[in-house]
Amino acid sequence: MRFIGITGGVGAGKSELLAYLRSKPGVRVMLADEIAHLLMEPGQTCYHEIVEHFSEEKILNEDLTFNRNALADRIFSDNAKREELNAIVHPAVKKYVLEQYNKEKKEGRTEFLFLEAALLIEEHYDEICDELWYVYTSEANRRQRLKASRGYTDEKVDAIMASQLPEEEFRRVCRITIDNNGSVEQLYEQIEEGLRNG
Repeated sequence: MRFIGITGGVGAGKSELLAYLRSKPGVRVMLADEIAHLLMEPGQTCYHEIVEHFSEEKILNEDLTFNRNALADRIFSDNAKREELNAIVHPAVKKYVLEQYNKEKKEGRTEFLFLEAALLIEEHYDEICDELWYVYTSEANRRQRLKASRGYTDEKVDAIMASQLPEEEFRRVCRITIDNNGSVEQLYEQIEEGLRNG
């Protein structure tokens, strides 16, 4: 089984790549964001610690689940708060990922296990993944996508991009760079090449 980490800047089009991978037999895809959301649900691993750390903030809905927009606005406008949240959530996510990796390896039915995470490099997933892939898209294309698909303002895009690693660092650490500035067909061809050349 090959364990491959997928990363890239916000708006790089990782979702298209992951949807294609999910359609293939023998492939399992995990998303760090989905795992984090699961672990942040009431009663789960990270919930009480986050509520405690952000007790003075208005980040809960009436049903006591997290208001994700309020939480995102708070952490993207305050580096210290973002680091506090990351220090709670990321170790829990990594523990969950390792448990799933060991389970898949033991069961032996999965040929490729993929993990997508924005902070794959910062959280040192290169130490547990067999290899990392970087999905590259120009900043102009990423900005256009984020404004069109998510309705983000320029200010919000600036804040998110400023919090992410520079392109050179992604390219330095990742074994494969997938250029996602072209057609969907070109994207699929690059994925297939990456799967073949393990």
